Amino acid sequence: MGNQIKIFWTAALLFCYVHITLSLQVEKGADFGSLIIRNNSGVETKSSRTTADHTRQRTEEAPKKKKVTKTKNKLLSGASCSALGGICQSTRFICQGRYLNEKCPRGKSQCCVPDGAWSVLCSGHYNNRIRACDVYGCGAFNSRRGTKLHKAVDVVCDDFGIIQAPFSGVLSGPVSHTDPTGIQYDGVKLVSRVRCVKLLNLRPYQYMGPVTRGRPVGYVLPLQERFSGITSHLRLQMCDGSDPTAFL
Repeated sequence: MGNQIKIFWTAALLFCYVHITLSLQVEKGADFGSLIIRNNSGVETKSSRTTADHTRQRTEEAPKKKKVTKTKNKLLSGASCSALGGICQSTRFICQGRYLNEKCPRGKSQCCVPDGAWSVLCSGHYNNRIRACDVYGCGAFNSRRGTKLHKAVDVVCDDFGIIQAPFSGVLSGPVSHTDPTGIQYDGVKLVSRVRCVKLLNLRPYQYMGPVTRGRPVGYVLPLQERFSGITSHLRLQMCDGSDPTAFL
């Protein structure tokens, strides 16, 4: 009887031990599985977030490159308009001249170039004033000079006054001219893509090389010492003999 009781309790304890052990293993397996799921979820979320960040970064970098390119185009376009003596302005405003295409940044602005407007030749003057008549003649184009016509324009300037380039171009060597009254003019030739002029009664700083609009090119030679009472001036003559008055 005593041996049977011992066997019974031993079997009961063994059963309880096996049951508890199996229960613990099941719980650990469940926890481990949930941990793996959470970890996998976390990794996938991080990977997705990283991919999204890279995509957003590429999207943000692309407009920056385009913006830099547009800025360069604007600088180049604005410079090309200024080189022609124009200004980039809104199309809402009236252009006292003509518009040039593809010289300004894309948009609502265009390059407005005044018809034949050159910069002021004589430094310190507000405009290009044509010499009036004096004892030695008149300074307007086609005015009488003895038996001939004056195929140039005399722009009023002070003796030794600084002369500025009327437009951007290239200085192309010395020139000279003697009019019927005996006045000899020396100077320099200025050439651009569309214009060619002779600046006479001028002592140039240089005879060759590029020059930009409005930059000093020389000074007026004095006339009062040789011709008392004459209006000091710069002789402006087109290379083809045409009238430059419309450009002043």
